[in-house]
Amino acid sequence: MDYLKYIPVEERDETTNIILKAAADSLTLDKLQALTDGKVTEKTITDGGSFTLRLTEKELTKLPKTFKKEFRTDGCTAHIRKRKSGKSGWNYEIRYRRNGYNVAVSANELEQAKKKFIDRLHELEKFGNVQMPTIPSGFKDFSNYFFENFYKRKVKAETYRIGINQYKNHIEPNFANFPLKRIAPKSCQDIIDRLDKQEKYKTADDIFSLLNMIFKTAVKLNLLENNPMNLVFHTQHERKHGVALTKAEEKRLLEATKGTPQHVMFAIALYTGLRPNEYETVRIDGEFIIAINSKRKNNKIEYKKIPITPMLAPYIAGIDKIEFSSLRIMRDRFNKLFPKHKLYDLRTTFYTRCQECHISDVAIKKFVGHTLGGLAETYTDLSDESLLAECKKFKYEY
Repeated sequence: MDYLKYIPVEERDETTNIILKAAADSLTLDKLQALTDGKVTEKTITDGGSFTLRLTEKELTKLPKTFKKEFRTDGCTAHIRKRKSGKSGWNYEIRYRRNGYNVAVSANELEQAKKKFIDRLHELEKFGNVQMPTIPSGFKDFSNYFFENFYKRKVKAETYRIGINQYKNHIEPNFANFPLKRIAPKSCQDIIDRLDKQEKYKTADDIFSLLNMIFKTAVKLNLLENNPMNLVFHTQHERKHGVALTKAEEKRLLEATKGTPQHVMFAIALYTGLRPNEYETVRIDGEFIIAINSKRKNNKIEYKKIPITPMLAPYIAGIDKIEFSSLRIMRDRFNKLFPKHKLYDLRTTFYTRCQECHISDVAIKKFVGHTLGGLAETYTDLSDESLLAECKKFKYEY
């Protein structure tokens, strides 16, 4: 750089380009820091990497007293790691390890990461160096940590139970408690490919989703730099819609189960369109069947009211309380009668019959527990009388 000062002006541009190109090919990060007086900024590192945190005078004034002197006299000992986040974004992690402290913060903007870092130092000044709970780094232990602390809070109890069973049957046996960092995308790909080969497409979708959530959580907790599922190829299989029973099959179902504890529950399922996981919440309330709508998120409890239709009334006449039959027994009995159907097809049958009986769309959505969507959800509040009037149309011959 000093040499450039002695180059004649007319030759300086060409010579400067040659020298800077040579510098770009060989310059190390340490030399770059020395040349820029340590003022390495976000723009210095364009493809990820590490650099030393430099705070402005204004930022230094915001530091707590315990750390301010050290940062001024010894230079900043915090370390910044810049890494890819998503398709086009970046994530900045700032770590400070010194004198028994281990501070780590991250954000998708460098300035935001610096702010979080300073806030964290203030927390240490106020509350002391409180050690955070140890997060397990073995796959099995971390997965249990994930299920108990995150997944359980996000999903309903039945979904949680199914997720745990799928994890134990298809994921845990393959990884045991291997270190998270040692699990390669190929190992995850093998699980998905094996399920696809067995034509367990729905299970493959679920396992892909579970693995993705587990590894995403590990990345967010700084246990992994990258999610191995990003390199796993999987096409979401096209799910088949339910197939309605014919009227002859309806008749056969009710006749075949007559006199059994499941008889009334099959009639309720057939003539209310409830989801199988809603059966156990059923109760009678005057002219309505009441049940919890299982498709409401964030553990919000919402009840839906389905009028007792002319088709259902004969089966619950004189009954005050519904005795729920085991869902497993109902499913087993149904599958033996109709091996090409599934229990959920009773809901499809109800929806189909509603349309055949010319019940209004808005009433059908209310019956089956669907949202009306947009402004209709906000401003539509159907009265019990209007729902009962619509339900009278639900009558037909086998």
